[in-house]
Amino acid sequence: MQMNTSPRGGIRLTRRGRFALVLAGAAVVAGTAVAVPLLTAKGGHKVVAKPPTLVVPEGWRASQVYDAIDKALKLPAGSTSKSIGKARLPLPGEAGGNPEGYLFPATYPLPKGTTPESLLRSMVHTAGKRFEAAPVAAGAQRTSINLYQAVTIASIIQAEAATKADMGKVARVIFNRLNQGMPLQMDSTINYAMNRITVHTTEDDTRVESPYNSYQRMGLPPTPIDNPGEEAMRAAYNPPSGDWLYFVTVKPGDTRFTADYATHLRNVAEFNALHQSAAPAPTPSGSPLPSAASSEPSLR
Repeated sequence: MQMNTSPRGGIRLTRRGRFALVLAGAAVVAGTAVAVPLLTAKGGHKVVAKPPTLVVPEGWRASQVYDAIDKALKLPAGSTSKSIGKARLPLPGEAGGNPEGYLFPATYPLPKGTTPESLLRSMVHTAGKRFEAAPVAAGAQRTSINLYQAVTIASIIQAEAATKADMGKVARVIFNRLNQGMPLQMDSTINYAMNRITVHTTEDDTRVESPYNSYQRMGLPPTPIDNPGEEAMRAAYNPPSGDWLYFVTVKPGDTRFTADYATHLRNVAEFNALHQSAAPAPTPSGSPLPSAASSEPSLR
């Protein structure tokens, strides 16, 4: 989370400076990894290949999962998204039939006869089992959030944390801002609203009309913004103690969390100094606007 100041002096959190490996909607299909020899009736050997599998990485959005299923099952584009209504997914009532957040990241076998509906049901069923497992359930008893809220928070953590080690601190920032009545101002929610993935957010972006605009709207977004893994869920239910309100990944492996805005601005300035050659982006909110001829990477 990198936070900036707007020309109006408001505080906003922008997307952390993480360069994520994202396979934009491409199906990750693992082919036959092991050939299993079986004896035939005549004493020979017949090689039976294991079925291919579909790999769903942590943090993929539902739209990416749909595209991957279409490609893995060799279906026309859009087939999986059109099948949601008839898939009879075991989702919580709060989801309103939207499986975002519940397409659990894992490796799924694709035996003959696999359909989009059966694959989606398997993903949602796996999410239900993993999210309600003992470690997560124990954490739920120590918080005042329900499961759907936890999945929503975990999805933001998954999008924002540069490393697994940062997940707990990102969770604490989210809770601290919610508890203090501050908007989350996370660029990951803006990216979701605009159906994109980037580390740059402009002032115009923060004015986009969307229920996912956490710069303009208080509280959590209406749904998860991706499909989080178990580590992000644990962080959502078991954040460490801390007073952090801001964070910025100055460089890979160097994410700085602080409760002091002046300290955060110095961290932001260091990020900007290291990324002067980056694509043009707006001034971090929280710092004065640059001259009209200059621009700086947006930070969280």
